[in-house]
Amino acid sequence: MSRGGGKGPSLKDKLDGNELDLSLCDLNEVPVRELAALPKATILDLSCNNLISLPSDFCSLLHLVKLDLSKNRLQQLPLDFGRLVNLQHLDLLNNRLVTLPVSFAQLKNLKWLDLKDNPLDPVLAKVAGDCLDEKQCKQAAVKVLQHMKAIQSEQDRQRQRKLQAEREMEKKREAEQRAKEAQEREVRKREKAEEKERRRREYDAQKAAKQEMEKKTKKETVQTRKPASGSRPPQPPRHKHSWSRSVLRVLLFVLFCILCTLAACKLTELQRQPLCVSVNTLYEDVLAALQNHKTLQNMLQQNSQQ
Repeated sequence: MSRGGGKGPSLKDKLDGNELDLSLCDLNEVPVRELAALPKATILDLSCNNLISLPSDFCSLLHLVKLDLSKNRLQQLPLDFGRLVNLQHLDLLNNRLVTLPVSFAQLKNLKWLDLKDNPLDPVLAKVAGDCLDEKQCKQAAVKVLQHMKAIQSEQDRQRQRKLQAEREMEKKREAEQRAKEAQEREVRKREKAEEKERRRREYDAQKAAKQEMEKKTKKETVQTRKPASGSRPPQPPRHKHSWSRSVLRVLLFVLFCILCTLAACKLTELQRQPLCVSVNTLYEDVLAALQNHKTLQNMLQQNSQQ
């Protein structure tokens, strides 16, 4: 047993049946390990010591049925104080408690409670009452348990509302995330479609430019060919003029040949040759025809004058 930080007599020496009296021992802390080794000690008196707090493992002393912590300097009880489910009698007189842990509502077997002379929260103080006699202390146990159960229920409801709000918030965030992702997908889809449309327009523009270039090239080719064909028309007259001159030369040559033949057939000894005879005959026939034509023309002129 710790006494002012030092060693003291064994707890077994203080055990009387199922009662263990550790009051007035100037204790600064509770010897939980030694108490846990004495499960027979269902009644524990720790009153009139210097206890400021109880260690969390104190709540493992589930065998406790009656507990006296009066006239200490306890400022609060452990959060899991409600684990002491077998506790029926609890004396917290003259401490420095303001509130009780919510787990206090789990002390379903609690029948007697004294909270006098504590700077309790006004609501809790009103619920606990004065506890001036046995009846009032029993009523205090019932009312405080009901009050703590109401607080626990309210906290459970608040916790449920908080969880519900968190779930709804999470659902909202998920919905917003889905909406954002859908919007991003839509944006990407629209951008992809716009990119595709842009590339299609570029392709059409390139195709149109290519076609225009081909047309222009074809037009230039045609225009290049037209001047060549246009320069050719003057040539046919030149060819035609040259051909006429050639024909004229041929005719003149033939006429010259005829005249030479006539001269040869008229003036030379060749006039007796069969060819020359034919030529002379033809010549004379032509002259006769011309003379007849001239005579006819003169007659016609005379008739016209008359």
